[in-house]
Amino acid sequence: QVQLVESGGGSVQAGGSLRLSCVASSSISGTYMAWFRQTPGKEREAVSCIKPAGNTGYSNSAKGRFTVSQDKSKNTLYLQMNRLNVGDTAMYYCAAGGSACLDGRNYMYWGQGTQVTVSS
Repeated sequence: QVQLVESGGGSVQAGGSLRLSCVASSSISGTYMAWFRQTPGKEREAVSCIKPAGNTGYSNSAKGRFTVSQDKSKNTLYLQMNRLNVGDTAMYYCAAGGSACLDGRNYMYWGQGTQVTVSS
């Protein structure tokens, strides 16, 4: 069982930046990890993912603005979010143990989420 704890969310004005962190309770080497987000009444949306070899994937909305990275020595996944806009407002979740990069159905472990609110 892997526990995931996200942090770094908050309130920011449009155009600003935030960096989310996700600390895993055990090694993240060899596992797919990803960020998803969800707003009330909407389906969960994939944001970004990283494969064990370091290959990354992004949703169309995240591409060019967000960067996913990991520090395996700290069992930590990051999401650097730049040029945030109101549409990025959501609860952001970290996930691990997947087998398909941006497909949430394949991830075994989920964090509790961190809220990101972007105001105009």
